[in-house]
Amino acid sequence: MHILIADDHAVVRRGLRDILADALPDAAFSEVGNGDEVLRELGKTTISLLVLDISMPGRSGVDVLRDVKHSYPRLPVIILSGHPEEQYAVRCLRAGAAAYINKESASEELAAATKKILSGGRYVSASLAEKLIAGLDEGADKPLHESLSDREHEVMKMIAAGVPLTEIGERLHVSVKTISSYRARIMEKMQMKSNAELTRYAMTNSLID
Repeated sequence: MHILIADDHAVVRRGLRDILADALPDAAFSEVGNGDEVLRELGKTTISLLVLDISMPGRSGVDVLRDVKHSYPRLPVIILSGHPEEQYAVRCLRAGAAAYINKESASEELAAATKKILSGGRYVSASLAEKLIAGLDEGADKPLHESLSDREHEVMKMIAAGVPLTEIGERLHVSVKTISSYRARIMEKMQMKSNAELTRYAMTNSLID
């Protein structure tokens, strides 16, 4: 069994490795610090499980997850995040993640989640399970941001956090014109007219830190 840990902080990688090594003493480990390294490592090593930080330099963890599941659809992926579940959990699970674990609870949940996933299952925390069940209620009003695509959601979060459109374009490697088009679609779907209104909504719904 070979586990790949992807996180841009060496101290975090070491902590995750220690947790998993205690639970799975026969496992081998590899470590990488960004999304491009993840894909390179998968291309040269047979990996049993990928533990992927959602926030690394360069491409977002959601984009990396999407690419990994496209090229290696049977590889289980645990998403680790410092963000609240409301921000990314459902999107990551829809994109094929086997689990979404907040870093604050990793020491308690990671080993149990890994064992369940390696046995063929998926893992969600008790709090996330409640949110998923609530989402099954057909009569429940869906939050406005649930109408956004993954890319629109990513752009919306950056706009709400006050990131200039030019910088968003640089981060996502697209033109300012493309980002402006995303912004227009976001505003239309969310029925809003200003960045300030978008920021208030994002803060109220715990979409930005």
